This record gives sequence, C-alpha cells and structure tokens, in this order.
Amino acid sequence: MVSLPGRDSLSDADDRTVASRAADGDIRAFEILMRRYGPLMRAYAARIVRPADADDVVQDTFVTAWQELPDLENPAVVRSWLTTIVTHKSIDRLRAGRDHESIDDHDIHDPADGPADVASASSLDEALSLALSSLPEDQRRCWVLREIAGYGYSEIAEQLDLPVTTVRGLLVRSRKTLVREMEAWR
Repeated sequence: MVSLPGRDSLSDADDRTVASRAADGDIRAFEILMRRYGPLMRAYAARIVRPADADDVVQDTFVTAWQELPDLENPAVVRSWLTTIVTHKSIDRLRAGRDHESIDDHDIHDPADGPADVASASSLDEALSLALSSLPEDQRRCWVLREIAGYGYSEIAEQLDLPVTTVRGLLVRSRKTLVREMEAWR
C-alpha cells in the first residue's frame, strides 16, 4: 500500500486500534494518543491545579498510562481512562500541599486583539475563574468535565462515581451559580 504524503493510516485510526497498538508496545501509537489527547488533558488539569502544574500532571499521566496501558480492558475507552488518570494525578498534586491559585492563568487571547479587547477578555477570564473557584468541588468537577472535556452525563457519573441524577443536580446548581456570578458580563 502506498501512503500519501501527509497521510498516516495509524493517525487516522480509531482509539481502539491506536490504544491496542500502544498497549502492545508501539511507541508511535502512544505518541499519537499523546498528540490526540494531550491538549484536552492539559486543559482539564489546568482547571483543577495551577496551570503551571498542569504540564507536570499531564506528563505524570502519560507515564502512568504507558505503564498501565497493557492492563486496559477496553481500548476504545482510552479517552475516559486518561481523564481518570489525570483527575487522580491532579488531586494527588493538590493533596501534596500545592495550592492552586487561579483556575485559569493561561492566556487564550488572539494576538490581533487590541488592548481594550485583551483587557476585557482578561477581566472576563478572571471573573469566570473566581466564579469557578467558589463552586463546591463536586460542582466544579462536574462542570469542567461537561464544559471543558465535553463528557456526557453518564460519562461524568462514571468518572466521579456518582449517580447520573446527582450529576444532573450538581450541573444545574453549578450553572445557576455561574449565571448569577457572571450576570455583569451578559
């Protein structure tokens, strides 16, 4: 089979295939998983720990994943499995006595924005970070999994070991609080 320049059949493969190959020791397949899910894991970790610690958490996550991937029973669920690991590593980091400052210290602004746009966006980021940090831990974790990681209710319930009805209630309360706290930004 002739491969086209810029095309890589393994890169285009589904999670089950890539994770299975990585579990068999294929380093290239594991690199694809890292590229595929690294940004999501970093964004998720940065919502739990200080953004400065997020890279370390993600690195620890992928080291653990490489070691434990052969034991993953269903390679198709590699994304949620990685999120579980990053959640545990983030919590371990917090328990180690490292306080998280802002939930969102990283700059996500377009360099083409003018100073007024950047200042307004920074203020909005700070307000959202403050509102998120004021949420109870379970509400914040549910909100981050739903809004940042894009998980469904049942995936969140499985991830946090909660009933789906509890997840729904936590999300409703977190959204109500965030709407109230962010009212000035509407």
